Amino acid sequence: MNEKEVLSQLIKARKSYFPRDYTGQPIEPSVLKEILDSAQYAPNHKRTRPWRFTLFQGEQKNQMGERLAEIYKEITRPEVFLEKKYIDIPLKWSQSDAVVAIVVNYSGLVPEWEEIAAVSMAVQNMYLSATAAGVGAYWSSISLKDHLGPELGLLENQSCLGFFFMGSLEDSKG
Repeated sequence: MNEKEVLSQLIKARKSYFPRDYTGQPIEPSVLKEILDSAQYAPNHKRTRPWRFTLFQGEQKNQMGERLAEIYKEITRPEVFLEKKYIDIPLKWSQSDAVVAIVVNYSGLVPEWEEIAAVSMAVQNMYLSATAAGVGAYWSSISLKDHLGPELGLLENQSCLGFFFMGSLEDSKG
């Protein structure tokens, strides 16, 4: 199979796999590194490299899931609060082997939309690399992300665009 056919197959095979689909088996560190490294090859105007990724694994990952659940409880009016959602938020984090905070760093050198587009392309590279490795992944843009500035150490010119959840799949190549 030539490169064009391989790329076409990867693009067509790329889909979102949710934490409930993950096996709980760890992703090999070398595979995780390949997935994260692939983001660095995304095009970006004026070479601003606006992506900032924070990898969460182990207890730190589980604590972030718990923190998001607490934020949900703190900011949600009682009449619309859903206990199931409160329980599901940390469960999704604990079912994932790795979660990456997706942050855009606005340089001021190019329009903000260009930097968001570059970060999105970086995430697409991670999606394609995960697909090639047999790793399940999906990008969640949960609105609770907007309340995590201090936890993520965000600067004034940064914002969180969501989280990239990853986990091993039953027929994983990684």
